Amino acid sequence: MSDSSPPVQVFSWRRIRHTILGFRKELVTANIVAVLATLTSVPTPLLLPLLVDEVLLGQPGVIVNTLSSFLPENLHMPQMYVGVVLVVTLLLRALTLFFNIWQTRQFTIISKNIVYKIRQSLLKKLGRVSMTEYEILGSGSVASRFVTDLNTIDVFIASTVSRLLVASLTLIGTAVVLLWLHWQLALLILILNPVVIYLTSNLGKRIKELKKYENRAFDIFQEALTETLDGILQIRAANREKHYLARLLDKARNVRDAGSDFAWRNDAATRSSFMLFVVCVDLFRAAAMLTVVFSDLTIGQMFAVFGYLWFMMTPVNELVSMQYGLYAANAALGRINGLLQLGEEAQYSLKQDPFYRHGTVGLDINDVHFSYGDKSVLNGVSLSIAPGEKVALVGASGGGKSTLVKVLLGLYPLLQGRISIGGVELSGAGIDNIREHIAIVLQHPALFNTTVRENLTLGREVGDDELWQALKVAQLKERIQELELGLDSLVGNQGIRLSGGQRQRLAIARMIVSNPKVVILDEATSALDAETELRLHQALADFLSRRTTLIIAHRLSAIKQADRVYVFENGVVCEEGGHQQLLQQNGLYARLYGNIQEQRHTA
Repeated sequence: MSDSSPPVQVFSWRRIRHTILGFRKELVTANIVAVLATLTSVPTPLLLPLLVDEVLLGQPGVIVNTLSSFLPENLHMPQMYVGVVLVVTLLLRALTLFFNIWQTRQFTIISKNIVYKIRQSLLKKLGRVSMTEYEILGSGSVASRFVTDLNTIDVFIASTVSRLLVASLTLIGTAVVLLWLHWQLALLILILNPVVIYLTSNLGKRIKELKKYENRAFDIFQEALTETLDGILQIRAANREKHYLARLLDKARNVRDAGSDFAWRNDAATRSSFMLFVVCVDLFRAAAMLTVVFSDLTIGQMFAVFGYLWFMMTPVNELVSMQYGLYAANAALGRINGLLQLGEEAQYSLKQDPFYRHGTVGLDINDVHFSYGDKSVLNGVSLSIAPGEKVALVGASGGGKSTLVKVLLGLYPLLQGRISIGGVELSGAGIDNIREHIAIVLQHPALFNTTVRENLTLGREVGDDELWQALKVAQLKERIQELELGLDSLVGNQGIRLSGGQRQRLAIARMIVSNPKVVILDEATSALDAETELRLHQALADFLSRRTTLIIAHRLSAIKQADRVYVFENGVVCEEGGHQQLLQQNGLYARLYGNIQEQRHTA
């Protein structure tokens, strides 16, 4: 029924690495700067300790001899040597800071571009995700992937990866210096460091599952919070905010418990890792002091070794902490790929345009089936609508009326049967083309927290005269004119500054602006009073007379606008005919609307 979709392109670290390599200029700069940062940082712990031997113990060496060749003889004094070396040390530290910031900036540029590409892929995917899949997942869960999970990956790439490069180079540079100072002691240090990293990595693996549990608890809380905030007006009106806030509090308690469990265990693992490193430092110190006693290691060199032990703590700790960043990034990447792997809606390519050179088109629906999982909703629906005809779809709630419309618009997949639009099968009419020419007005229309103009045009270029004319037909012109900024007035979140009936009329005006060839009114006037609804139907009569119209409604006033009525029950069409004809059949339609008719005659 639909075009085959391309294979899902999930994001793996290999793919991300390949994308990173595409930013060659930034990457080359970052690596060069990382090398410069290492070259300026590694010698720093060596300079002042060596002066212990050369100045305090009176054993001139490389530093004193070098400085003496540049300084006048009258400045050959300990305080001058210490002062110059101190200035050089501070300068090297400043350069290290500068290079580290520069390198972080380069990786930040790369990470922001990578995250942008991932977000771009997610947005493209979101435009194709099957509505059944999206409705199950929920908007809160989707939002958390776009914000929280992508932020986790952003931090990992920008911060963790950049630190990985500097930490690795620093350890290599430090190893070289230590081997130069005393290779036996250096080997001891270099052998024990991987052991420390291995032991702390095992501690981190035990924390990983706790982080997953915390993320799941937060995801559930965010979804419940989004739902509650979206419905806060109705919840308060029903005096049920205490119930829903208590439900949120219960989920917040789960987040607290999961977060608390993770936090203290993570802190314990971090402190244990640090303690393990400190114990090793003490072992190294003892070994260094014994080396001074039993070998040719000088006091100054011993102090240098001590300096490098603390100097190595930062890169080693960063390598250890990076694993936590990797665990979090892996979990985030898994959730992002879960969104990318959601099923997609049917993609109908445009093979023949049924709307081309036609004012409107007819609809033919034959033996259509659809189900939500195991629950069957449409069980062989068949109906035919002539071009320009007004048809009402009625029946008890859950009969399948709105579901049929969603199948017609390609929002739900056509599992079985055939739908033709203007003689062209749904699969060949083009999904974008169908939605461009078929407009639906819902009972609860989606309005955006922007201007009246933007809510009418949805980004299309439309003149003001056309907008005011649409508002006039929708019986909303006077109300919008009363607003201080007219068309440029904000309507608030979900149109909160408008009444329910005004929101419906704004959606009807939006439909008029889109100038469709087929109109679907799904309980579109349910919030209007009888007088306003009558005026609206009269004003719409000319507009709808040139368009095929489907009216889904429970109100008799809306149904009587139709030329024919299809009655739905349990996913099938059980009756068909005009209003009076259906009343005479004494079936479901008569049971639904016969009493209303009698009451009006009595009145």
